Amino acid sequence: MKELQHETIRKILIRSVNWIGDAVMTTPAISVIREHFPNAEITILANAMVSQLFLHHPGIDRIITFDRQGRHHGVAGRLRLAAELRRHSFDLAIILPNSFDSALVPWLARIPNRIGKCSDGRTLLLSGRFYPEKGGSACHEVDYYLNLLAHFGITGGRTPLHLSLTPEEMDNASALLEAHGIKPDDFVIGINPGASYGSAKRWYPDRFAQVASQLATKWSAKIVIFGGPGETAISADIDHRLEGTAVNVAGKTSVRELMALIKRCNFFITNDSGPMHIAAAFDVPLVAIFGSTDHRGTSPYSNKSVVVRTDVECAPCKLRECPTDHRCMTTVTEVLVINAALKLAKKLQDR
Repeated sequence: MKELQHETIRKILIRSVNWIGDAVMTTPAISVIREHFPNAEITILANAMVSQLFLHHPGIDRIITFDRQGRHHGVAGRLRLAAELRRHSFDLAIILPNSFDSALVPWLARIPNRIGKCSDGRTLLLSGRFYPEKGGSACHEVDYYLNLLAHFGITGGRTPLHLSLTPEEMDNASALLEAHGIKPDDFVIGINPGASYGSAKRWYPDRFAQVASQLATKWSAKIVIFGGPGETAISADIDHRLEGTAVNVAGKTSVRELMALIKRCNFFITNDSGPMHIAAAFDVPLVAIFGSTDHRGTSPYSNKSVVVRTDVECAPCKLRECPTDHRCMTTVTEVLVINAALKLAKKLQDR
């Protein structure tokens, strides 16, 4: 393995992961990179959706957005992207995803130091290779990214998740909610029934509605329903069951608007999803419902969160769609979630 000469590193490219939730979990690693290389210029390479997440982040100097469906599509597009990167004369590429493609472009860009996990047939594309311990106990994704950096001597203080918003973005979120009757001092419960990976990760609309209704009554709270463009039907179902008492913003927000609205929430009820990790980054107390996914690796990285799940023999299967009876979710009852929320709220109140 080529020795990484830290003192020569002046311009760093971080190749971001491709999903919102995964990207949020890389933010402690980004903070470590900034701390370890305080004078370096740090650029992040991300898709259009994830790029929005990193706007105004103090650890990042520049964002380069790639478009696999447009100008960076196919072989010609990858070569075009590599040429664009080459003009920046990066000294180091830190490749966070495990895919072949994510290592290919920095190699084509002739970035001299290219470090990442050795997987997916990309051994020759990396100048520095990370081999995670096989057969070891499962670790959280946040720790995985920190371990990757530490393998190459890139270390720093342990930091929480971090996302940044501007005062104007927060003011716009408040104005949107006020237009729907939610005042600045109202207690807001966010409900996030979607999960972009697949239906196996989703709890049921009728149960979300029941939980929202009971907690709103108990806490004299207002309800905001979140969701992406593909989750409007689920959100509309919950909205209908709540008989017009909720504000439904599903499919109506940009990533930045979603972030600001989640930060405004006082409590969050959610599936394992990108918005769950955004809520954790903004220190919003939350209950996360897990079924098909492994909570040990992707649970909310927050001491103001609780995971609700049941032990069933087929979970975590990590499948997009359940091939049987979805027992990992059917066994999670409204009572379990409501009790978890009340217990967490009391715990936080008693601190």
